[in-house]
Amino acid sequence: MILSIESSCDDSSLALTRIADAKLVYHIKLSQDQEHSRYGGVVPEIASRLHAERLPEILSKLKIFLNNDFSCLKAIAVTSRPGLSVTLIEGMMMAKTLALALHLPLICINHLRGHIYSLFINNPTPIFPLGILLVSGGHTQILQAHSQTRIAIIAQSLDDSFGESFDKVAKNLHLGYPGGPIVQEMAQNFTKTHRTPHQFPVPLAQSKQLAFSFSGLKNAVRLAIIEDSKDSPLQQENLESICAGFEQSACAHILQRCKMYFQTPSAQEIKFFAIVGGASANLRLRQEIESLCQQYDKKLLLAPLEFCSDNAAMIGRAAIEDYKCKNFTPLSEAQVAPKSLSGDFV
Repeated sequence: MILSIESSCDDSSLALTRIADAKLVYHIKLSQDQEHSRYGGVVPEIASRLHAERLPEILSKLKIFLNNDFSCLKAIAVTSRPGLSVTLIEGMMMAKTLALALHLPLICINHLRGHIYSLFINNPTPIFPLGILLVSGGHTQILQAHSQTRIAIIAQSLDDSFGESFDKVAKNLHLGYPGGPIVQEMAQNFTKTHRTPHQFPVPLAQSKQLAFSFSGLKNAVRLAIIEDSKDSPLQQENLESICAGFEQSACAHILQRCKMYFQTPSAQEIKFFAIVGGASANLRLRQEIESLCQQYDKKLLLAPLEFCSDNAAMIGRAAIEDYKCKNFTPLSEAQVAPKSLSGDFV
């Protein structure tokens, strides 16, 4: 089995994955949402301190699961990039310590690649070629994976990410953190009883550039909040209308860019399309992308909701492919990085 560690942001997670059949044997994750909610976003220093406390705590639980017998382990895998350096280092220190003490090879994983493999947890056979929409708190990308080593970035955000914009809207409305689930719930409440929410521009609507942008939409929402709250505090209906209008425009933007991708020559050979990343849990986005896939004769793949956000299970699943290829990292060369490395994608 492979013991995997994830600490790229605000989730402390460990997992055990069986190499032979990719079966997830054990998984534990502790979220920091409550600690960061008062600040409206992740505070890196707090996240790092909490990882330092919680990673040893959940390792103790994993040891109990194994009856203190690590002989079944064949490798240690860890998220090394991209992410917050101060939190990545906590997982890396644990990974190096375990690899050294147990005389096991170390596998460093790009966690964006891990998100792709969240689709194949408990499935020993990944599907390639594959088109992927990756939407998370820090990234919005269209990727095209031809194999585990040939993953190309087709499009990415020029500024903010899809998930980050949900967090910022929630923060501006004083709704709490994380913003994705809160904004989605408010939007759903509005659409149950109303037809037309606030109208916001769809980013890059007239542009032929295959890219994403959310800064303009985010600013339009900010200005609408200021305008609507000039005379009196926003009422619940106004809050829900703003959330619904924002979600509508954000999803429409994603849909337009994916449609543009489907029309490119490189997408013609792709029969499978997937949505991964923490923000892929958005139900409206899932429904609209599913309809688009049907229109273009693509089969949509979705990770289970519990594995959409950062987790060690996806890191362990990605590490199986590296283990088979003996793609190990010497302890002296293992480092964390806030961004992907030049060789991670083609």
